[in-house]
Amino acid sequence: MSGFQAEKAVVLAQYEALSGATSDSVAGVLSQRVTQNWAWRGVHPFNAQTGVEAVAETFWKPFLTAFSRVQRRQDIFFAGRNETDGLKGVWVVSMGHLMGLFDAPWLGIRPTRKIAMLRYAEFNRVKNGQIIETAFFCDIPHLMTQAGQSPFPPATAQHLVQPGPISHNGLLFEDAPEAEGKATLAVINAMISDLGTWDLGVPIEEELARTWHVDMIWWGPEGIGATYTIERYAKQHAGPFRAAFKERSKTGHLARLAEGHFGGFFGWPNFQAVHEGGLMGMPSSQGQKTEFRVVDIYLRRDDKLAENWIFIDMLHWLKSQGIDVLERLAKQQA
Repeated sequence: MSGFQAEKAVVLAQYEALSGATSDSVAGVLSQRVTQNWAWRGVHPFNAQTGVEAVAETFWKPFLTAFSRVQRRQDIFFAGRNETDGLKGVWVVSMGHLMGLFDAPWLGIRPTRKIAMLRYAEFNRVKNGQIIETAFFCDIPHLMTQAGQSPFPPATAQHLVQPGPISHNGLLFEDAPEAEGKATLAVINAMISDLGTWDLGVPIEEELARTWHVDMIWWGPEGIGATYTIERYAKQHAGPFRAAFKERSKTGHLARLAEGHFGGFFGWPNFQAVHEGGLMGMPSSQGQKTEFRVVDIYLRRDDKLAENWIFIDMLHWLKSQGIDVLERLAKQQA
């Protein structure tokens, strides 16, 4: 199949244009490279939007009003054909931080007038030179923690301002060999198959060792945190997480792709499960299934997965259980 230079160029041009955008000009900037019925999905409270004006009013204008001198600091950039639609659609993936000076309130979060870094992962579907679909995930609770307003109890793991891949080669501006992307996607699919419904029938550590390096790094979201090595990941996240849920649905992805040694997916939602209680101090969902909107980005080393960056829409999950973090924050500051 042909490479992805044309699609990558569209997204990179959009990012370059956005680097000079203001809250007044951002709608015009966005409109240059997206379709009229552009489908955009964001974390809570942005959720699903259609068209430039809706996206600009919902996310970009408030964000650019609150943050000045914004830089996009990419750690990973790749493209590929979407396995979930029979390799028809081409998606371009970017992950890193939007860094700026947090100078005015945003979503009820008090500004610090200091540097702040908003973790993000974005999937853009490009067709005929335009962006027709976007998934934009960001870690709002991590920004709250940077501002001294953490909404969560102590995490099971450790959260940091997350670095890019240890290999420092995550920006695939030039297309990678097709065979490498196929190898990466094969390992990701094997991992997903093992994951199944958390019922492979072997200890978690043995399950993970089939597709993960022993020194894996799982860069989790605020509220959970990052964990290092299979043994610690099993104890600090996978074990407690699985123990907190039952009746996990099958995995559903809107896009899953890979290029070179990097790959990833997102779902809307990825899966549903009944919360038995315990995750982040929350009580049981009383038999009701809760849903997880998730992005996973992976680095493959040799024939196994070495690093995994995860974005979970925690605010959406908590709201589904009756906890509106942003509403509570607003009341605290009223």
